[in-house]
Amino acid sequence: MTDQDSKGASAASEPNSKTMPDAAVLVDEALAFIDDHEELVSEDGKKVRRRGIYLLPNLLTTGAMFAGFYAVIAGMGGDFRAACVAIIVAMFLDGMDGRVARMTNTSSAFGAQYDSLSDMVAFGVAPALICFSWSLSHLGKIGWTAAFIYVACAALRLARFNVQLGSADKKYFVGLASPSAAGLVVFMVWTFHEYQLESNAVVAALAALVTVLAGILMVINVPYYSFKDLDKNRVPFVVILAVVLVIVIVSWDPPTVLWAMAIAYAASGPVMAVYNRKKSESGQAAPATSVSSVNKEDMTQDL
Repeated sequence: MTDQDSKGASAASEPNSKTMPDAAVLVDEALAFIDDHEELVSEDGKKVRRRGIYLLPNLLTTGAMFAGFYAVIAGMGGDFRAACVAIIVAMFLDGMDGRVARMTNTSSAFGAQYDSLSDMVAFGVAPALICFSWSLSHLGKIGWTAAFIYVACAALRLARFNVQLGSADKKYFVGLASPSAAGLVVFMVWTFHEYQLESNAVVAALAALVTVLAGILMVINVPYYSFKDLDKNRVPFVVILAVVLVIVIVSWDPPTVLWAMAIAYAASGPVMAVYNRKKSESGQAAPATSVSSVNKEDMTQDL
């Protein structure tokens, strides 16, 4: 073999840097298949585009969604206590993500939409499937119809909340919030399960009634106090003592006390609506509980 032939063979065996991309290019091309979120935000009165998402609030939202998914798995396996505790964890994380977003100034449209999807899993699908696995399955078509009504109402409530972001009075919810509706259902399951009440026809009928009622309360046009104004406003010292007392009472019998609290809060909306209507008809000024007053605040991840 001549020297020219050996040089040609050597050149052919070496990689061509002009035709073969390096490792960095391959990595960039691989990551190009994963969409990098880009969002239009307002900064100093100007609209600018920012790429990426905020990690901390969305991490809490992911934790809430995982807790809801685990609750479904536990409920299908018959471990209703673990399922209900998982829903409580989801409630805590769902309440934290919005507050963390506001405290760290990391609110975003992506976070608000992601939070709604997480809530649909944790407070829409999970409670319905837990209640169906516990009792509604004994009712056949009536049982899964009641469960579906709850899921559909949860989806409608979350969709309505999304379109009202930035325009609704944040002091009040329009309809029962999805975490509260979930508590109304799962705390009932937990209470009956702890007292070892078998799922007979009467219990199954009660479960169906509560499930449907919780769904309807989510979509009716009734204001519910949101407690969001307590985050920034000062409160009397006695309030913290009341909180300590509530924690002690809950510790006595968690499922029963939590279900009683869920029932009381669910009933507060219709009761106050009827009370305000009667005061208005009698010529007295009703308290300002309008849910349509404009409040141009940043979008949050709280429901």
